[in-house]
Amino acid sequence: MSQKDIEGAQKCKQLLTVDQEETNNNIIKHSKRRRGGWTTFPFILGCMFGLTLATGGWIGNLIVYLISKYNVKSIDATQINNVVFGCFFLFPLLAAIISDSFLGPFPVIILSSLVSLLGMILLTLTAAIPSLRPSACTNMSLPCESPSKAQYGILYITLGLACIGFGGSRFTTATMGADQFEDSNSIGIYFNWYYCLLYVSGTISSTAIVYVQDNVSWTIGFGICVATNVLGLLLFLSGKNFYKRIKPKGSPFASIARVVVAAIRKRKVSPRNQDYYYDINDKSNTIPSNGFRFLNRGALKLESDVLITRSWSLSTVQEVEDLKTLIRIMPLWSSSVLLSALVGMFNNFIILQALAMDRHLGGSNFKIPAASFLFFNTLSTSISIFLLDRFLFPMWQKLSTRSLTPLQKIGIGHVLNVAGLVSSALIEARRLHVAKSHNPIGSGPTIVSLAALWLVVPLTIVGISEGFHFPGQILLYYEEFPVSLRSTSSAMISLLVGVGYYLSTAITSLIRKSTTWLMDDLNDGRLDMVYWMLAILGVVNFGYFIICAKMFKHKLKNHDDQSHVENVSTS
Repeated sequence: MSQKDIEGAQKCKQLLTVDQEETNNNIIKHSKRRRGGWTTFPFILGCMFGLTLATGGWIGNLIVYLISKYNVKSIDATQINNVVFGCFFLFPLLAAIISDSFLGPFPVIILSSLVSLLGMILLTLTAAIPSLRPSACTNMSLPCESPSKAQYGILYITLGLACIGFGGSRFTTATMGADQFEDSNSIGIYFNWYYCLLYVSGTISSTAIVYVQDNVSWTIGFGICVATNVLGLLLFLSGKNFYKRIKPKGSPFASIARVVVAAIRKRKVSPRNQDYYYDINDKSNTIPSNGFRFLNRGALKLESDVLITRSWSLSTVQEVEDLKTLIRIMPLWSSSVLLSALVGMFNNFIILQALAMDRHLGGSNFKIPAASFLFFNTLSTSISIFLLDRFLFPMWQKLSTRSLTPLQKIGIGHVLNVAGLVSSALIEARRLHVAKSHNPIGSGPTIVSLAALWLVVPLTIVGISEGFHFPGQILLYYEEFPVSLRSTSSAMISLLVGVGYYLSTAITSLIRKSTTWLMDDLNDGRLDMVYWMLAILGVVNFGYFIICAKMFKHKLKNHDDQSHVENVSTS
């Protein structure tokens, strides 16, 4: 074989190798394009829809179930409900940390769905097997049998599993769905559909499933929840070959902890004549801000420091500033904790009021389930968000040449929440007047002839207030939180609600110990005074919010960051 033939064979081999590499790259690119995108849309949102149906089907009617089937006193039932709701809204934050730091969203959603399914099966068994509950209370003149310790134990285990499961999958599903898209426009459309289906599923569960539980069978109602849980899990598993898998990126809270540890280690070091450590991506090259100066020591660069990633003796200036941002926003965050507590107590007491009022629709025999009245709250929130976003906010911007800030939206929510509590106090005062004029005190629980549809008024007002303050808080945290913690900013709302429900439990216990306003028979108590007290607390908390808002300093945003926030807020 000649030299030319050898060279020609080598060139052919090289060309074949290049062609093979290009073919492999095309296969890889095609495989990557095949994952993620709108193909995953029906699987992820179908999973969310099924799990939300199951969630609303039991948690929305829990107070009625405890009173009617477990003979739990009405106020005690609201306390248990507060603890359950608190767990339900705290677990999403824990699930987000586990997902971001260790497992990723896919395994977390599967494990959470299986745990929630186990909880729903056990809850169905408590309704189907009489020995798991105390005997039914037939003679109202005698004390009803209380649940035994074993029955309480099974109930609490059941509720705990259901809370862990549904709480663990709620925000993780939303985050995983958004991660399937590359462009911000698709992400915005996805979230619009996500929240739309979230409200639709919540509406179905709070009306249709609750009606089945109250009027047909608790076993069948909880069985529907089991079926929808299974359906959601199966839909999610069906799309496993289409999902774009997101690897854990590590917890952003670790960098915050490193700042504190590094600052404590260098607490005796004088910052004079010392350099600061900047990350390779930090182009600002400015010294740390003067606020919370002690934390600046975490970024002091000493000769003994080794510049390696994730050092517990040295942090970057940006990590120090991120921690300062969180510290600055926490007072504002805390001002909304009491607001969430007031909303939680309002929702609980509204159900008790509905149970003591005439729930018939017009002159028909149809009776609206007590828990279904919260649907009017959800409906007013949904409608108000739509009207505010599409009509009122743009109109305000045209008239005043400026848009409402997130803080202004939150402030309006505070005011409307107080107005809702005042209207609830007035309606309860009227209900008590009707009850005492027809039935003497101590004559036992009676249904007042006053129409329960009056409760739609405060429910609508509080729903509109939520349409202001919840979106305002989401946008505020998204704008102000460090970029590394933006995925956690939405979970802060969940944490806010969870802490609020635990606070409402403490406030309710304090009222019961200090006054006679909260009685198991509302006709013997003064729930109207409780509402007036909550309204006063709301006014005081609004004053605290104004002080925090006046003292709050917005963080500086670069151009790219600001444009990204504007895209999110308008999507």
